[in-house]
This record gives sequence, C-alpha cells and structure tokens, in this order.
Amino acid sequence: MTRVFSFVTVIGVAVLLAACSPAPRDVTQDDINMLARQIRNLSPEVDPAEADRAAFIAYTYSLQLAEEYNVTDNPIIHNAKVNNGWRARGLCVHWAEDIEKRLNAEGFQTLEMHRAIAEGSELRIDHSTAIISARGDTMNDGVVLDPWRTGGLLYWSRTLDDQRYFWEPQQLVLERKYQAKLERKGGPAPD
Repeated sequence: MTRVFSFVTVIGVAVLLAACSPAPRDVTQDDINMLARQIRNLSPEVDPAEADRAAFIAYTYSLQLAEEYNVTDNPIIHNAKVNNGWRARGLCVHWAEDIEKRLNAEGFQTLEMHRAIAEGSELRIDHSTAIISARGDTMNDGVVLDPWRTGGLLYWSRTLDDQRYFWEPQQLVLERKYQAKLERKGGPAPD
C-alpha cells in the first residue's frame, strides 16, 4: 500500500510540475510558414514578403522576449513574479507592447498592428494582446499574436476564431473602465 501511495504521489508531483512548466521553445520553419500563409490570406493586398517577415519576427521575437523576461514558469506564475518585483517584465501587456513595437518598426506597407484587451471576469483577469491585420482592416479581420499565453511560444489564431478570449479594441476597453471608475467616484467624466 505504501508503494502505491508513493507511486501516486510521485506521479502527482510530476504532473503538477509539468503543468507549471513554461512552454517548449521549439519553433519550426513549418510553424513560421503556417503563420505567414495565414497573414497572406488576410487580403490579396498583403505583400507576401511582408507576411513572411512578420511571421518570422513574431515567432523569433517571442522567443527572444521569453529570454529577456527570464520566463521559467507558466504565465500566471510569471505574472506573480512580476507583480512581486522578482521579474521586471513579462505581463501580457508587456508582451503585447513589445510585439507591437517590434513589428511596427518594420514599417510594413500592407500590414497594420492593433492592440486588444479581453476583459476579465470572476474567473479571469484582463488579458492584452497584439493583432496583425491587412492595412485598413479592423482587428476582427486580423490574427491574434499572443506569446504570453504559452510563456513565450507564440499562440496565434484569427481574432474571431480565438476560443479562449473575446477581444475588443484596447482604447474602447480603457475608456469603458475609465468611465466606470469615474461613476464609482460619484460623477460622470468631464466633457
């Protein structure tokens, strides 16, 4: 009986540790090619070379940020480290800011970056991300670029296909939160 208990305990600890581990950091050319294809398919106006470059940067820069942020745990544990001052950066908002800034630095002519927030609920905290779209399209027509979700390995999907989050434009969410804060303090926002 003690052996069974010991075995179950060891397996339980191993599963727990695996669940708290950061994402594997293996990116293949096929991964990059699939994202590039998705970006190219956003519009016939998208320059294929820009789509290829954006996909390559999104994947490789996500891995670089994971190193710079010293990500050694899953995203929630890493957030706790940032919030307690044990790490300087690595909250979802940092990932979104840095990916957006890096891709904007490319000066793409046929692609455009957006910022989005999925508001929290009783079970979730707010989550920020960057979204890439064809120039002139909305964020809902784009592709979510979310390396925070897996601790550095890029997650991506069409915005409206993301089963985990309902994305809204960052500015809209921030304005709504500001209004709610003012109302809690006893009055509407000044005109």
